[in-house]
Amino acid sequence: MHHNTPLMSTVVVGLVLAFIFGALVQRIRISPLVGYLLAGVVMGPFTPGYVADQNIANELAEIGIILLMFGVGLHFSLKDLWSVRAIALPGAVVQITAATVMGWALGWMLGWNTGKGIMFGIALSTASTVVLLRAMQERRLIDTERGRISVGWLIVEDIACVLTLVMLPPLAGLMNGQAAGDIALSTLAWPLAITLGKVAAFVVLMLVVGRRVIPWLLHYIAHTGSRELFRLAVFAISLGVAFGAAILFDVSFALGAFFAGMILSESELSQRAASETLPLRDAFAVLFFVSVGMLFDPSIIVKEPLPLLATLFIILFGKSLAAYAIVRVFGHSNSTALTISASLAQIGEFSFILVSLGVSLSLMTERGRDLVLAGAIITIMLNPLWFALLDRVLAEKEGAPKAPPDAKPVPRVELPVSALTNHVVLVGYGRVGSVVGRALRAGNIPFLVIEDNPGTIERLRQESIDVITGNAAAPDMLQAANVAAARGLLVAIPDAFEGGQIVAKARAISTALPIIARAHSEEEIAHLKHHGANSVIMGEQEIAKAMIAQIGVASA
Repeated sequence: MHHNTPLMSTVVVGLVLAFIFGALVQRIRISPLVGYLLAGVVMGPFTPGYVADQNIANELAEIGIILLMFGVGLHFSLKDLWSVRAIALPGAVVQITAATVMGWALGWMLGWNTGKGIMFGIALSTASTVVLLRAMQERRLIDTERGRISVGWLIVEDIACVLTLVMLPPLAGLMNGQAAGDIALSTLAWPLAITLGKVAAFVVLMLVVGRRVIPWLLHYIAHTGSRELFRLAVFAISLGVAFGAAILFDVSFALGAFFAGMILSESELSQRAASETLPLRDAFAVLFFVSVGMLFDPSIIVKEPLPLLATLFIILFGKSLAAYAIVRVFGHSNSTALTISASLAQIGEFSFILVSLGVSLSLMTERGRDLVLAGAIITIMLNPLWFALLDRVLAEKEGAPKAPPDAKPVPRVELPVSALTNHVVLVGYGRVGSVVGRALRAGNIPFLVIEDNPGTIERLRQESIDVITGNAAAPDMLQAANVAAARGLLVAIPDAFEGGQIVAKARAISTALPIIARAHSEEEIAHLKHHGANSVIMGEQEIAKAMIAQIGVASA
């Protein structure tokens, strides 16, 4: 049997190179996205050595786009957007407009027509959600005013990009430079109306039928108790809705997947759906970024230095200045304006999707595509430095002492240490943690939760339960929970590897702290006890003991 097929080699080489380059750039504190893009460059047609099959890579990228947009929909929250609507909505619109105008101006100077210039500007206008969330989480800004505005801003940008993906195909002829006289108003209006009608029909179908059917279907499958079937159901929904939207309504895969995720996000099973599909979503998202990197011709850095510098200026300074100005106009602080400006000083996944669509519709030249890809790679690499500069500037303005030149950047928002004492620190508030939490409340035992799921965090705050946002294995999280003065630590998360890290850090803080963790196997029990857990409970063992006890009582 011949194993070296184009599909197999593209997937294997792509993932292996993405892992190698992703690990290398992560080592120097650069987003792994840069590594994935560089992997694509290495296996692309513009560099020597192995060249992957571009057509197969593009088809794999389509699946990556579907799963990527499905993930965006799963985390889409109208409530979060509504809370910062006064600044996020006008701010994102002004910033997108400003970037589009600047991109059009650069395109005009490069000799492109209006449509290609506008397409180029739109591709430069949207920042990477992945990069922004990583920067916010590292600085613990997600739950601050700055973080909420930045995330809300990105949601508006994502919605604008989704609408752009819908509107571009019917408008492609006009944007490609056909004379207005050659296109009658009715000729343009009719396909546009049909497209909008199909989109509206799809949206209504999803909101009326999908909102009932999709959650019901997931609940039914969840009650079967089959984890594999549940995981398959989530993938079938995301891919099936996206494919059906494209076939039946001529709606893009991206929009179909986005709505599937958004509808699913309203279900109480959304957290489980997100966690179950995360590995495959990440794998195909990596292949998407690899396929984008394959399109990039690195020689443009030498051939087009001035246009590239102009592109970088628009992304790093043009967008940031527009965002800074409007945030200040709306009366927000200088630190908030600077944080949002730094957050938007990069472009990412939606830019790649727009570039791919633009090239297929002849709305973007290969030159423009390479400028966008080069701008994305460079600005993603520079974004951590941008935030480090922001940290330094804000520290100086606030009168904080300067850090030594060789010191690592210190997060801007320090976690305050909890005032609770003789309390229980509960890590994770999922299926196990929530049961423990209810028992602690019933017993009037003070406790504090460490949780990183936004929906769960919001619910805990509504119930007036003390909660710290973040991963308990991250630096300073356990100190902030005041585990040194706690009566016990309960590690209720299902991941034993991460649990071991948490146990080890807690044990380093207090040698006398009672630590109880959960596990799913004998190996996990040994792992957690090795790191310092006093007791490890395996769910399967406890279920078996309860069943034995019950049958014993019944037969007595």
